[in-house]
Amino acid sequence: MLKQLSPHLKRLQTDYIDLYQVHWPERKSNYFGRLGYEYSEDTGVAIEETYKAMDKLVRDGKVRYLGISNETPWGVNEYLRLEREHGYNKIMSIQNPYSLLNRIYEVGLAEITHRENVGLLAYSPLGFGMLTGKYAEGAPADSRLGLYGDWFTRYSNKPSIDAGSKYINLAREFSITPTQLALAFVNSRPFLTSNIIGATKMSQLGENIDSVEVSLNTEILEAIEEIHISNPNPAP
Repeated sequence: MLKQLSPHLKRLQTDYIDLYQVHWPERKSNYFGRLGYEYSEDTGVAIEETYKAMDKLVRDGKVRYLGISNETPWGVNEYLRLEREHGYNKIMSIQNPYSLLNRIYEVGLAEITHRENVGLLAYSPLGFGMLTGKYAEGAPADSRLGLYGDWFTRYSNKPSIDAGSKYINLAREFSITPTQLALAFVNSRPFLTSNIIGATKMSQLGENIDSVEVSLNTEILEAIEEIHISNPNPAP
């Protein structure tokens, strides 16, 4: 990490990086639809070693802020413990999946990150496109689901399709687009700092940006909870 950053800064033609995040935990952890806890003695590179190196990058002026990604409540707590014990620069962000189809983040991570001011950068807020309505007639060959669907079957399983259809119908019932419903819900969460959007067309980008102006009323939020309770987290 310490050796590799300088060449990247040179390539990017900058003196520093605003936000530098660890992409994955080194230890074995749940991801991409895996459920249940499987203990492993192999923890990979210790969090303390990683954090110490990241902290040095900040002290050297090469990075401004630090973040983590795809972490668990234990992992977040470990970073916070090390920060307090050693005076490391604070972890400012966590980039984890969060959407109407995957609200696992609320189970343990939401409270600790909200109370400790570690901002959520939510990725996959549209559930791999399943919440946009574009897959209602199947996946186009050139779409993400068409190209990479075998890697992301949690989004195309029956529970996800069923829940997605209900959210899509709910959006239309209230005269907003399915995309706006999905993004506005994520935007409404008190533990959110930023919502990571993606688009392959300008029309999609415009719709994503317009969702910032959409406010969900109590009636819509209650309807969302009814769907969630009947089919919780179909794409963890």
